[in-house]
Amino acid sequence: MVTTHPQRIIDAHCHIGEIPPWKFYDLEHPVKPTVYDYRSTAEFVKNHMDEFKVERALTMSNYGVPLHEISFDLNDVVMDAATTNDRILAAIWVSFLPRNAEMTRKALKLAAESRVVALKTTFLLGGNPDPGSWDDETRALADECFDACEKHDLIFHFHTSPGGNSDITNFIPLVEAYGKRCKIYLVHFGGGVSGHIRLVPKFLQWVQDGYKVYTDTSWAIGFGARWLLTEIEKTGVGGDRVFFGSDEPWSDFASEYWKINGIRGISQELKERVFWRNYEELFAGHG
Repeated sequence: MVTTHPQRIIDAHCHIGEIPPWKFYDLEHPVKPTVYDYRSTAEFVKNHMDEFKVERALTMSNYGVPLHEISFDLNDVVMDAATTNDRILAAIWVSFLPRNAEMTRKALKLAAESRVVALKTTFLLGGNPDPGSWDDETRALADECFDACEKHDLIFHFHTSPGGNSDITNFIPLVEAYGKRCKIYLVHFGGGVSGHIRLVPKFLQWVQDGYKVYTDTSWAIGFGARWLLTEIEKTGVGGDRVFFGSDEPWSDFASEYWKINGIRGISQELKERVFWRNYEELFAGHG
């Protein structure tokens, strides 16, 4: 339990909705590594927002098991949270995979809703973010998603992690193809040592070059958050592009909080930008 923190915290990346136990990595029995889910608006508000003194939050479908329909179905839970509680905004789950085209097009109909400020997808369940790898169907569906982002001024959350399809190297061509049209949010800041080392210089250069790129430090390890914020403080570049995201229930609120607040040599002004001000400025007018 966090007992002290800055006057305000806004969570720009957390999940809602129940997912089943699963035999991850061919385990003998299904497991639930997150331990719990936030299954409803009331549970999310009580056990996440109120428990950790989170003023507001952007929430999105829970995911992690290879059943694509679950996260699309949880868009209903996300929308219920955002439309019944003015502390919550919604990110809508979509996919670039042609097999999910019907569900994605249904989800995109929500893009015009006033409480929707983001789209969310992952390539952990298949596909690749590199536009050079897309076939015609994938490209058409991706373009529909980016068109919705541009039309409704949404920010597009993409999961990143080291290795595999979600490696940051596969996102570089995506950012450079779409990142001046649309806001692109690289969740987990590359997700590991190799991602952090590749991304810090690239991220700062993208900001200078006019790309609408954003990130959070959830799941950043070791030096990652410290290096990023130190470089931002040193250069004056990118201070408005980093958010606090807890990634609950897949991460741990207290560790994500101290990952930022415990950095030495960083101004309180920059920490407050990360903890709440950047969110408030980006989503001004949405509550």
